[in-house]
Amino acid sequence: MAFKGSLVVIAGCMFAGKSEELIRLVKRAAIARQRTLVFKPSLDDRYDREEVVSHDGVGVKAIPIDPHQPQAILERVDSLTQPVQVVALDEGQFFSPAILDVVQDLVGRGVRVIVAGLDTDFAGRPFGPMPQLMALADEVMKLKAICVRCGQPAFHTQRLIDGRPAPLDSPLILIGGSETYEARCRDCWEMGSPEQRPQPSQA
Repeated sequence: MAFKGSLVVIAGCMFAGKSEELIRLVKRAAIARQRTLVFKPSLDDRYDREEVVSHDGVGVKAIPIDPHQPQAILERVDSLTQPVQVVALDEGQFFSPAILDVVQDLVGRGVRVIVAGLDTDFAGRPFGPMPQLMALADEVMKLKAICVRCGQPAFHTQRLIDGRPAPLDSPLILIGGSETYEARCRDCWEMGSPEQRPQPSQA
């Protein structure tokens, strides 16, 4: 039976359950006996270098690749003796723009592609290739978290430095978990100022 290619994008803020949903879809594909490959950017080693792991500890085996060389996904797919029906990518925001061509190539081959990632960064800006992937998708799942401040639906990722909101000029990429990030609603989300940075101690 020929498979029809498609792109599903799972987007949202931190702690919205994106990786958990990706894992759920991958496990359903396995139950359906569909050949599946899961990839993750090599810089994400928070829980396990060779697994996609949700914040509640559920995991699935994954192949780490350089996010600046997403063509490695196609090379891995082409190296297999049997065709793949499902390719899943976690942390899609970290991949270079070349991921767009890779995804469209896979979809054109009849592969179902699933991408999970942050749609905006800690400063509320569209993050990496995620906006373009969402525009190309056959289906977009926009997930919400719960605001840690007020309990309302959360759409923003709050970055913290020493417990205080990170300033806008902080590095774009900072791998971390609940010690560095919180989910917050629009009203509770804050942006720090540069003067809030920890000051070096005086000798």
